[in-house]
Amino acid sequence: MIDYKDFEKVDIRVGEIVKVEDFPEARKPAYKLMIDFGSEIGIKKSSAQITEHYSKEELLGKLIIGVVNFPPKQIGSFMSETLTLGLSDEKGDVVLLSPDIKVPTGGKMF
Repeated sequence: MIDYKDFEKVDIRVGEIVKVEDFPEARKPAYKLMIDFGSEIGIKKSSAQITEHYSKEELLGKLIIGVVNFPPKQIGSFMSETLTLGLSDEKGDVVLLSPDIKVPTGGKMF
């Protein structure tokens, strides 16, 4: 078990996807995302293996949930700055975590 103080260390925020690019160099099919986490955090880059359920067009403007205080992670030639959160469907493909009602970007999960 973790202590609630441990949970508070993880900074989980809502962001809006503002740019999507193919990531052909990735080992598994993925997109490069630019996500706007509001004025306090700004725009961060992420790689996400979400090509099974989402087209680039439908991702633009989508609100997602991400961890913004992990250190950057090198993924091939790409430096990911945030962890975009999702869940596996029955086939193991990623489904994004996303608010079902519009909320301001940068809002912190609690």
